[in-house]
Amino acid sequence: MAAEVEQELPFTSHLEELRKRLMIAGGTWLVAFMACYSFAERLFTFVSEPVRSALPEGSSLVFINATEPFFTYLKVGAIAGLLIALPVIFWQLWAFVAPGLYSHEKKLAVPFVIASTLCFGAGTYFGFTFVFPTIFTFLIKFGTGSGEINAMLSMGSYLTLSFRLLMAFGLVFELPIGIFFLARMGVVDHRWLAKNRKYALLLAFVIGAILTPPDVFSQTAIALPFIILYEVGIIVARLFGKKKAVEEPEEKAEETGQA
Repeated sequence: MAAEVEQELPFTSHLEELRKRLMIAGGTWLVAFMACYSFAERLFTFVSEPVRSALPEGSSLVFINATEPFFTYLKVGAIAGLLIALPVIFWQLWAFVAPGLYSHEKKLAVPFVIASTLCFGAGTYFGFTFVFPTIFTFLIKFGTGSGEINAMLSMGSYLTLSFRLLMAFGLVFELPIGIFFLARMGVVDHRWLAKNRKYALLLAFVIGAILTPPDVFSQTAIALPFIILYEVGIIVARLFGKKKAVEEPEEKAEETGQA
């Protein structure tokens, strides 16, 4: 019985710690959401600029049911709140895994939070600023090219698509951070990453096909940063990866003698 209790206590303590971290992260998100919701209409105007610029003259976004504007603005507030709360969320993630790290690895907390936040922000900025205008211009021109079809895009469907794309770009830009920690834990090294580069290339286009509209440009817009950042990850793994233990001279001598 005592052994069972000793085995159960660490597990229950982990669950309690996880609950605590989730509550802090969720509470921060909730506060940020409440603050952002009062500006939701203006935020949506800003977020929808790429598609509104791509629409033909005289066209605008529409809503197809009475509750769509309300829920759209609700989602806008939640998304904006999530972005604002990201540093706290990343910090809580670090705080949860930190007890299992070595003392010198725990010192990476602040760099991890800053780097993760900046990488995610850079990904969303890249997607919104450079990719969105081209994607929506191409798709709308393709759809209205015959002159017999008018573009009437729903504000809710646009937000869903744009949020999915923004999350995709943000997560892709986190790739070097993920590789860094996998390399530090010894799960991967730069040789393994370089050897499997061709599979990463295939994975990049698979992810692009799943997360983006079914056009070549959108898929490439996701795949190309993934490939570039994978190469950056190889460099990161080479510089910061876990070093293999060096054999002692005596062990080498024994192996030589046995040979």
